[in-house]
Amino acid sequence: MAATYKRSKNLTWKDYVLRYIMIIIGAAVYTFGLDVFLVPNHIIDGGVVGISLMAATLSGYSFSFFVVLINIPFLYIGYKLIGKRFTIATLFGILCISLFSLLMHQVNPVTIDPFLGSIFGGIILGIGVGLIIRNGGSLDGTEVVAIILDKKSTFSVGEIVMAFNLFILGAAGFVYSWNSAMYSLIAYFIAYKMIDITITGLEESKGVMIITDEPEAIGKVLMHRLGRGVTVLYGEGGYSKQPKKVLYSVVTRLEITKLKDIVYEKDENAFITITDVHDVFGGQFGKKTIH
Repeated sequence: MAATYKRSKNLTWKDYVLRYIMIIIGAAVYTFGLDVFLVPNHIIDGGVVGISLMAATLSGYSFSFFVVLINIPFLYIGYKLIGKRFTIATLFGILCISLFSLLMHQVNPVTIDPFLGSIFGGIILGIGVGLIIRNGGSLDGTEVVAIILDKKSTFSVGEIVMAFNLFILGAAGFVYSWNSAMYSLIAYFIAYKMIDITITGLEESKGVMIITDEPEAIGKVLMHRLGRGVTVLYGEGGYSKQPKKVLYSVVTRLEITKLKDIVYEKDENAFITITDVHDVFGGQFGKKTIH
């Protein structure tokens, strides 16, 4: 999946206040899903939260105590590797879920069906984590370890985090039951997908590259009928060595079929590639004017 960004602007104090308000909301949503849907059904989340839940069950001490304590070394490493802004936002989010967890224990569970708990708990957890990540924070110290191991191994950060979480979620089988471990995996994969949806949104944009012998005609029609800006790139045919003009544009998912129709009306031999694009900023995207 491709992503398009513009250079970050200097944040004002209002931007920071808004970000931390969103982290508070994300932490509240996350803790609601955890304590009202997952924990009553002996289902855990991955990462440090999962370790903290199992440690609390085995020791009798508070989950809030463990989630702060276990994250401290990860926060120190994160401060050294990623920076102060990330560390402060992450610490703030962790303290929020620690506080909210003390309050949420008094709320009655919505369901005692573990299957429903894993599905809806996973959805709510993913939304909460997505809000926190969108605003520069994190709840999982294992991601910091994954960044370190990524530099020293052939595995990606995502693969390392997945391996950590599969091990942690599998351990729930020994602490609770193997049914709990399997339900925890269901909740984890649902939350993982919801994090992506919360961060990128449901409306995925598409980056389109068109190699054609009619670039002027197609570019003009795309701008007038779709209302989208078109950028002309200059290339060369690998076999023919002839100069080629390549059109690039960003459209919504719903406009793909119309774009194909427009292109093939003008050039039935055109070559089109389509990729997912997230976080599109600036330019004329979103300011379409249909003629």
